[in-house]
Amino acid sequence: MAREITLSVIKADIGGWVGHSSVHPEVSAVAEGRLEEAISSGLVLDARRGRVGDDTALIMTHEKGIDDEAIHEFSWDTFITMTEKARQLGQYGAGQDLLSDSFSGNVRGMGPGCAEMTFEVRPSEPVIIFLADKTEPGAWNLPLYKMFADPFNTIGLVIDPNMHGGFLFEVHDLMEHKKVTFKTPEEIYDLLVFIGAPARYVIKYVYRASDGVVAAATSTQRLSLIAGRYVGKDDPVMIVRSQSGLPAVGEVVEPFSLAHTVAGWMRGSHHGPLMPVSWDNDTPTRFDGPPRVVGYGFQITTDGKLGEPRDMLGDVSFDNARRRALQAADYLRMHGPFEPHRLSLDEMEYTTMPQVQERLAERFEDVPEGSC
Repeated sequence: MAREITLSVIKADIGGWVGHSSVHPEVSAVAEGRLEEAISSGLVLDARRGRVGDDTALIMTHEKGIDDEAIHEFSWDTFITMTEKARQLGQYGAGQDLLSDSFSGNVRGMGPGCAEMTFEVRPSEPVIIFLADKTEPGAWNLPLYKMFADPFNTIGLVIDPNMHGGFLFEVHDLMEHKKVTFKTPEEIYDLLVFIGAPARYVIKYVYRASDGVVAAATSTQRLSLIAGRYVGKDDPVMIVRSQSGLPAVGEVVEPFSLAHTVAGWMRGSHHGPLMPVSWDNDTPTRFDGPPRVVGYGFQITTDGKLGEPRDMLGDVSFDNARRRALQAADYLRMHGPFEPHRLSLDEMEYTTMPQVQERLAERFEDVPEGSC
């Protein structure tokens, strides 16, 4: 019988080097040391540290299931320890994503992003973990749709009998805290009505329709909705399993050849291209951007070992996507504080905009109806 494991990816921004651009090597070393301790103590089967921009991700395999208190408490304590080091080094925004002073059972709702899935390990288990910086959870909507519902991206939907039955998309309404599941291809149009509004509706899980096998999981928290104010963009993570009845590795990374437009960038208040980059180019600096995405590829073994990660988006085949992203960035930057570069007013609710509106409220006068 195949072994069942849980893959947990928990990330946080606990201090930037310099500004919001990267993570200091000494802060990363704290995370790596803690993960080594977790492996040697038997808390996890295996673990690696991931990074994009000023965010650190703890990538862990274990047998404790989703939302396990011990795993989440370890992650929280690791971020607290990293924050202490970040403060010693004078890093910017130290502890930015930690919205509480104490742990309360799991990290959901406390600031850190979390994507987890439990599955039976196949004889060959290729998994890609995507980490994004300077954007929000809805950034995964379009890539997930293309991976699991678009035959022009994923030919396996047409020619692989194990995929031909389609997939189930669990979509969360981040405003109303509700969820709904759509089956593709039958309900593609209904699905698109919602996921085309990524600021509110976000794909949380994707399952194979024929047998319910989990294929993808994302982090869905929005820090501003938790905190009630702007505290930085959410910088989401995503796990995608591939091959053998699921999209091939090439089909999983193909959507990122578009560098599609996402919300975030400077002060979390602008639209910009999500640029696929290598691990060596994951440090957004231009106008704190453009938004970045990196891919960590793992070949998980049947005993839950991650093995060495492979850089999945650094390949030269994404050079055109990077070039188009930079051209799009040039075009959008020319708009300055005007939409569509700046987010629409309803999306600016949790930035500094309400403070400006309140300060100027008394200066607004009624305009007589019917006036020219």
